[in-house]
Amino acid sequence: MRVLLLGGGGREHAIAWKLKQSDKLSALYVAPGNAGTDAIAVNVALPLHDFPAIADFMAEKGIDLLVVGPEDPLVAGIRDFLKEDARFADLLIIGPGKAGAILEGSKDFAKQFMMRHGIPTAGYMTVTPETLAAGQEYLSTLQPPYVLKADGLAAGKGVLILNDLREAQQELALMLSGKFGTASARVVIEEYLAGIEISVFAITDGKDYKILGSAKDYKRIGEGDSGLNTGGMGAVSPVPFADETFNRKVEERIIRPTIEGLRADGIDYCGFLFFGLMNKGGEPFVIEYNVRMGDPETEVVLPRLKTDFIDLLVAAASGRLSEVSLALDERFCTTVVVVAGGYPEAYEKGNPISGLERVEGSVVFHAGTCSRENAVVTNGGRVLAVSSFGQTLHEALQQSYENISRIDFKDLYFRRDIGRDLFKYHE
Repeated sequence: MRVLLLGGGGREHAIAWKLKQSDKLSALYVAPGNAGTDAIAVNVALPLHDFPAIADFMAEKGIDLLVVGPEDPLVAGIRDFLKEDARFADLLIIGPGKAGAILEGSKDFAKQFMMRHGIPTAGYMTVTPETLAAGQEYLSTLQPPYVLKADGLAAGKGVLILNDLREAQQELALMLSGKFGTASARVVIEEYLAGIEISVFAITDGKDYKILGSAKDYKRIGEGDSGLNTGGMGAVSPVPFADETFNRKVEERIIRPTIEGLRADGIDYCGFLFFGLMNKGGEPFVIEYNVRMGDPETEVVLPRLKTDFIDLLVAAASGRLSEVSLALDERFCTTVVVVAGGYPEAYEKGNPISGLERVEGSVVFHAGTCSRENAVVTNGGRVLAVSSFGQTLHEALQQSYENISRIDFKDLYFRRDIGRDLFKYHE
């Protein structure tokens, strides 16, 4: 099986690492990749928005399976583009077409979808520049905090949670005026759900699905969930409070109705589904859908997968997912993200990373790295994710932290409290 994987972050290194464990793999290319994927695959300098160049490369290399890591190419329609090309009549693709990717590409569409199919979520109102006054009035009927979400993709920056009504009304006007570009041409005002967040991951062939497990990530830069939002500072899987009762509610009320809803709406969906949930007093509500795996959640979900990854992906892409049995490692897996000083604001690139060869008993997934003159250097804000197994959550975290102490680069920073809030559910 000759595979092309699109993307260049920690998620993609984790996907590549899991693909490499399959004896079905004959060649693996990653575009654009990073220093981590460079060590186990062939990195290719292909822009993710240049669909013709990607198509020509795949035709040249005889690619059998395309795995799309990030959301942007999916929302832009890479699957639809390739399916219209006669060269790829037999190509297997993991990732939905435009009609399915809009679940992540439009918050308003996702909300309408959930309401239409009875999937539990917070109350909302979608606002345009023409309905700004009505939106500001709707805000005044809600209790703080106030949640504002740009309708489109905004690189993870399009959500505001504000405690002051006047500030929320002002920010609504700013968003509709282009604060997040075209992504906030429409804004979803959402009722705030108090609880604890959890993500659940699944893969579907459009008819059947397999649940890949749960994870909890930590978005804030500072300990105690303080400071600015980031792409994610760490994650744990499974989530201790997600017991059998909660997981059954998630499957029966959210996952199954989502798959059935897509079919009812005539959307042929093949790929991953990321359910961003709020556990409110033991009841799950959908905060958001993503149409790909999360980052850094992939770095704790995929290590727990025992099933041959290529068998799973091929079955999903060819509509035979029911024929594959899924097996997960029951141990805890944790990851702690190591970032460049200053992130998520200004930070340096190009600083050499040392100590990677001294890591023992953990897997280091590369995110913002690149290879330069036989050295690995920083090339992004989130630089590395150090993932470890343990019989207990504490044991897994301790292993990750011990190995981080062996790694060094200029202004290295990481949170020391990942997973600590979950100890009360487990130990």
